[in-house]
Amino acid sequence: MLTQLSDSLSKLQLPLRLAISNGPSLDLSPNPAVTLEILDPRLLAELSHPSLDILGEAYVDRRLDIQGPIMTVMEIADKLSLGTFKDDPGITLERTAHDKALDAEAISYHYDLSNDFYQLWLDPEMAYSCGYFHSPSDSLAQAQLNKFDHLCRKLRLKPGERLLDVGCGWGGLARHAARHYGVSVYGITLSKAQLDLARDMNAEAGLEGAIDLQLQDYRDLPGQENFDKVVSVGMFEHVGHANLAAYFRILQQQVRPGGLVMNHGITARHTDGRPVGRGAGTFIGRYVFPHGELPHLATAIAEMSEQGLEVVDVESLRRHYALTLEHWSNNLEASLGEAGKLVSDKALRIWRIYLAGCAYGFRKNWINIHQILAVKPDSQGGHDLPWTRADIYS
Repeated sequence: MLTQLSDSLSKLQLPLRLAISNGPSLDLSPNPAVTLEILDPRLLAELSHPSLDILGEAYVDRRLDIQGPIMTVMEIADKLSLGTFKDDPGITLERTAHDKALDAEAISYHYDLSNDFYQLWLDPEMAYSCGYFHSPSDSLAQAQLNKFDHLCRKLRLKPGERLLDVGCGWGGLARHAARHYGVSVYGITLSKAQLDLARDMNAEAGLEGAIDLQLQDYRDLPGQENFDKVVSVGMFEHVGHANLAAYFRILQQQVRPGGLVMNHGITARHTDGRPVGRGAGTFIGRYVFPHGELPHLATAIAEMSEQGLEVVDVESLRRHYALTLEHWSNNLEASLGEAGKLVSDKALRIWRIYLAGCAYGFRKNWINIHQILAVKPDSQGGHDLPWTRADIYS
């Protein structure tokens, strides 16, 4: 069976060694960089036409093991699936009816895994979103500080203003905005683990008086026009297509006339929002982000516009996120022993595949990420935004 599989894959000329655990092995080309060790011989039949989710799931379920640089593993897996598996062009999109209980469960599954685990591979401020690299040589920590400042500059934050941070995570942006721009921040999250650590970090920084973080769903925000500016980073991926209108309507309601709303989030490559192909999106939905849905940029802009927000600036950070994810993946790979003490073997396998796979996906333009800045015009259509972007970069 191994020989038959080798014959079917040999035309791909991959630097790959196929090996049966405690059995024979075959090299698909000279000097293989990656070894794929089959732990379950029944998997051989599936590998003749492997999708990315089949490969990922087999690794997570310990039906196969991998040896070699994780980013090289991703590249070979892509070429393996590309050469033997074709997407179904008639794929049916499934939309999830997101309610508060479902979203809280999904957020807890992902973000409450272990603060100590996340600290192994994130930057000191625990920013779990795309960094902003002034140069590819920037460190991860510097890129995350750059990102915080880039967002604050785009929002034109001023001392004394009130900022709403929707999906505040571990509070890095809130601390930066309070510390360097003199604003008061109200942040919300659905992750109890994030909230507890964020509050501790705020206290250590002496910023409790400037930052109020709460465990709260965006649909439970009270009142209207309570804030001068609103920012949402890495949040709307969890909202769901069916709830996008309500989500942006709530953000529009929360900001004062003339105020700014910044939405920073991952966007789909395809205009219909269908997931990443060849099974990669299926794997992420099953193991990493349950019920996550990625709108296309055009959909996000349309929904914001329908809710009375005037889009004034859009920036793609796709290359920035590819590099951010490479840093995260490299950090995790350098800490596998310690990580294995903090999370289960299955969770660690999921995260190895997820971080490296997403880095590869962003680099290959399978998905994108955009910062979308919008203003809520006053009743006469006015606002006081500068005429140019010069102030952002001064």
